Amino acid sequence: MKCPHYESRRKTTACLINRVKSELDNGALKKKTLVWLELNGCAGNIISILDGVHPDFQYLISEMADFVYSNSLMAAEGGDAIHQLFSVIGGDYVLAVEGAVSLLDNGAYTIIGKYNGRTITGLEAVKMLGENAEYVISVGACATHGGVSAAVPNPTGCVGVQKVLENKRVIKLPGCPCNPDWFMGTFAHILLYGEPPLDNRDRPLMFYSTTIHDQCPRLIYFNQGIFATKLGEETCMFKLGCRGPVTRTDCPVRQWNNHVNWPIGDDSNCIGCAQFGFPDAMEPFISYDTTRGD
Repeated sequence: MKCPHYESRRKTTACLINRVKSELDNGALKKKTLVWLELNGCAGNIISILDGVHPDFQYLISEMADFVYSNSLMAAEGGDAIHQLFSVIGGDYVLAVEGAVSLLDNGAYTIIGKYNGRTITGLEAVKMLGENAEYVISVGACATHGGVSAAVPNPTGCVGVQKVLENKRVIKLPGCPCNPDWFMGTFAHILLYGEPPLDNRDRPLMFYSTTIHDQCPRLIYFNQGIFATKLGEETCMFKLGCRGPVTRTDCPVRQWNNHVNWPIGDDSNCIGCAQFGFPDAMEPFISYDTTRGD
């Protein structure tokens, strides 16, 4: 039986992981090969995954996945690492991509190494690996739509992974960074049932179906018209530029850092980092409503 239909959003990942553990223990489920490819970005998403709990990163790479490649974490280097990366082609594997794809000058601004004596760009790697992958997951804002790497003036022509793999379904996990639960839960769903239910922008519904605004513990202040005039006030921050009304994630119930806190819980408005168009479309991150009466 599948987990309840995401009736408790915070428990969704834990429910899926518990099922994965049970299925792995009784031999009914096999781990999948996982490739983590980093392109134009800050490595913030792999750092976020490293901070994950229940499961932690060690469980992901030792029990859930045959973790073949991550240029930040693997022991192999140089030609050995690149050979290990491309050795997955021809088999079943999941490709997770972090960072945007640079298109300018045929991708010359992201070089990942040499393979068979020639230089391989991130653009070429995404095409080769993505077109042959069983599933492709774009992790974080840069991979899903370009994010910070594609912000104006976008000097290296960065785009999201989907722009390169136009004929391939790419599961999108926007966020700057992606919450570790969003990736762990998506990967667990793939192991158990295949592709998770997605919205019209290919985001898993179990994490991205409802706006932050609709789940916000400060919604009562919004409904009563009680708005903060400065950061630090414990009322609705809509008039400070909060992007919760247009941002779809479960941050209010899932939270971050082992489910301890989240921006609004620390009196900082949502800046819409998990919404398409971030950062350009979400700026300015903080604003002050000059039309407010005294």
